Amino acid sequence: MAGTPNKKEFWQKMHIVYIKHYNLSEKTRTFKPDTKGAEFVPELKVVSENIFEKFKASALTNEAFVDFISRNDIGEFYIVGADATACVKSTCYNLVKSGYTVHVISDCVTSNDLKKLDEMFAYYADKGCEVQPLEKCL
Repeated sequence: MAGTPNKKEFWQKMHIVYIKHYNLSEKTRTFKPDTKGAEFVPELKVVSENIFEKFKASALTNEAFVDFISRNDIGEFYIVGADATACVKSTCYNLVKSGYTVHVISDCVTSNDLKKLDEMFAYYADKGCEVQPLEKCL
């Protein structure tokens, strides 16, 4: 079909974005800025400088990220990350609620409680997200 990009073109035009979560609550010890556990894992291959920080569960709480979405006319998201029961859940819910198309890549999402993954995938689908493994996205 003329005008429709092939898969390679599609992936090349995609904006890769990284969201870092920092926990600023005095009552917690994890995810503090500049501490072990708050940095990206060494296995992650960072391929862009589109790195945003957030202090609440949803990535949409970062105004710079919301501005980035608007400036780049982004309407569709492929979500990977942790934790399925917190940040991924809140970000997906709020993206769909805001009118975006959301795909959750099921084999690229994890949780502190792996037993809850199937429940979370059902939740995402119920909220309007497409849930599928990476292989089906390629």
